[in-house]
Amino acid sequence: MKKGFCAILFLLCVVTATHAEILPKDTTQTRGLKQYTFVPKGQWIIGGTVSYAEMSGNNYQFLIIEGINGNGYSFNISPMFCYMFGNNIGAGGRFSYDRSLVKLNSAEINLGDNTSFNINDLYRLGHNYSGMAVLRNYISIGNNMRFGLYNETQLLIGGGESKIVSGTGEAVEGSFDRNFSIGINLAPGITAFINNFMAIELNVGLLGFKYTSSTQATNQVYMGKTNSTSASFQINLFSIGLGLAFYI
Repeated sequence: MKKGFCAILFLLCVVTATHAEILPKDTTQTRGLKQYTFVPKGQWIIGGTVSYAEMSGNNYQFLIIEGINGNGYSFNISPMFCYMFGNNIGAGGRFSYDRSLVKLNSAEINLGDNTSFNINDLYRLGHNYSGMAVLRNYISIGNNMRFGLYNETQLLIGGGESKIVSGTGEAVEGSFDRNFSIGINLAPGITAFINNFMAIELNVGLLGFKYTSSTQATNQVYMGKTNSTSASFQINLFSIGLGLAFYI
């Protein structure tokens, strides 16, 4: 019995020693994400983004605002150029123009307890423009060279004008506003290559910080000035920015 046990133990030791000799000396494995080159260094990117949203209401209710009747739209166009000074990273510039129109025929703000306010015959038209210095980063999705993610860091400076008219007949009042703004934005999105030289880009959100200085004149008599800072996180699935970019 003892001889059989010793023989089995000896065989196990031999197998273990043989297996130890077969294994490599360094069995350490490094695990992590491998970043592939999605857009190589030295390429130029020329393109732009366009977005459009239209709204209308017929006795519509939103939170405490009831009986909304009106319509409007918003439009944005933004051409861009960029030079890739490294793999998956580039710098360039962008110009942006926004135009919006709101016509509110009637609405009622209901605060409860028989407290309500009526808004009638309100018209607002505004447009804004800005120039931006951009830093663009790309992230590949695995080793797929057709689909990828990108993010733009935008340092902007711009301005704009708007006018607001309320009332009808002799009771019309109007205000004219001019603004100047500076800020920084983060604009992520997804890109899909149609071929080696052209890609479609989608952007649905914006994260940013902005400082705005406004000067307002009401009825060409009263003057006012305001300064404000704001932080925003905007995701609008109904106003997707659709862009087209050429890689040369």
